[in-house]
Amino acid sequence: MYKSFLSVSGFTLLSRLTGFFRDIMLSGVLGAGMMMDSFAVALRLPNHFRAIFGEGAFNAAYVPTYLRVLEQDGEARAKNFANQIFSLLLLSQVVLLALGWLFMPAFVELLAPGFSADPQKYELAVSLTRITFPYLFCVTLVTMHSATLNAHGVFAVPAFAPVLLNVVTMAFLTVSFLFPNAAYAAATGVVASGIAQLVLLMVEARRHGLMEKIAKPGLGEDVRAFFRMFGPAVIGSSGVQIAMFADTIIGSLLATGGLSSLYYAERLYQLPIGLVGVAAGTVLLPEMSRCFARENWEGAFTAQNRTLAMTVALTAPFVVAFMVIPDFLVRALFEHGRFQIEDSLATAAVLRAYGAGLLAMVAINAMRSGFQAMGDTKTPMYVALGALAVNLLLKIALYQPLGAVGIAIATSVNAWVNVGLLAYLALRRYLFQPDKTFGSIVLACATASVILANVALWLQGPFLALARAVGGVPGLLAGMAGLGLLGALVYGAALVAGARALGVTAAEMGLSRLIRRK
Repeated sequence: MYKSFLSVSGFTLLSRLTGFFRDIMLSGVLGAGMMMDSFAVALRLPNHFRAIFGEGAFNAAYVPTYLRVLEQDGEARAKNFANQIFSLLLLSQVVLLALGWLFMPAFVELLAPGFSADPQKYELAVSLTRITFPYLFCVTLVTMHSATLNAHGVFAVPAFAPVLLNVVTMAFLTVSFLFPNAAYAAATGVVASGIAQLVLLMVEARRHGLMEKIAKPGLGEDVRAFFRMFGPAVIGSSGVQIAMFADTIIGSLLATGGLSSLYYAERLYQLPIGLVGVAAGTVLLPEMSRCFARENWEGAFTAQNRTLAMTVALTAPFVVAFMVIPDFLVRALFEHGRFQIEDSLATAAVLRAYGAGLLAMVAINAMRSGFQAMGDTKTPMYVALGALAVNLLLKIALYQPLGAVGIAIATSVNAWVNVGLLAYLALRRYLFQPDKTFGSIVLACATASVILANVALWLQGPFLALARAVGGVPGLLAGMAGLGLLGALVYGAALVAGARALGVTAAEMGLSRLIRRK
């Protein structure tokens, strides 16, 4: 499990790093004005649909059902089940794509109602979203192939696929002179990357003999079981995504540039969510599903505890960075070209607000896995609905007095309500049993985080002076890299020392097993 976790995390890190390079290009070419606001909507619409109906809900319903059928009824029936779901998914995406193209103005008005006050921005958003919408068709099928591969222990290629989104988009940005403007080039790059990802996953699925085939859709018992889980999972697996959907809707009511600040801050805090949170859910769900199918309760809880401990340990440094030195990070990454100092300060304020809820956002996937592995998608649905109600009320109350920062605060509160309720219910239903090792690692992380916060607070001045001495974007990047490296060393040393002082061994943390497996 640890090797799979690190495999997913490693490729996710590569995806996020290339994503940063993509966003650095976007900030320089599009800035934080009308073109970037419009492109943010064009990218978010298919991405929101993908995250809500694809990765989150689909995996929550498909993986446990597929593994149960595979373990109990054999490979032939599991393959038939996969073919049935693939055929239904393909049909639904064709219908959704047709509806999207026909009613795109209504979709954009729903997602960004504030754009209607600026006809030029609204028309650009509609045109760009028509270009990017087929990306949803491609990555939804990619999600299907990835889920089947994950169920069979294949994680590397599915985790690598998102890298293509960034690489291909950057390639199109370099030839933006061939398009009406750079926003059109970026949008075309998005849909081209979707095609590239789909081809890659189809080749990998065929290589492992897992390529799904089109079959006559039916509603057998396995398919009905999938849909009984899928409906609630649409909401239960996507509380944070729905909150981000609301961010876009309400953010469109802000002055020009507000939605861009949300976009750039989101790109930064999505790094640990993708690097740690998504990796944890991707690996933990099939692991716990397999353990529950075999009635191996101890194995399931051990996997969950170790995954949550790793989640906290890897996320804490990001929380410290986003809360203590957000302006340093934003300036180093984005402040060049059309992206000015005022854009940096606005984005940094939003990033700090998102940072307050980051740990909860990352932990949600791992906490939800216990319910999903048992086939319970209704409880996470009810929890997500309750948290979402709080979130929407706070957004409406805060967006006018606090602007984009108020929207980010509401999203962070939503995440804490969500994960807190999940943890409480999981404890009551014996779906989460924290052990001594988990508690010790959390305490060690808290101590190491306090030390790291002081290092970042007191040393950002000298590293900023170094950045100014070097000059320009290279100087800021060098300063950020230096401070980041020093912080990582301090945090890692403090974490290991704290864990050892509390009696946590390498074997209990899974490190000795990881070393043996390589």
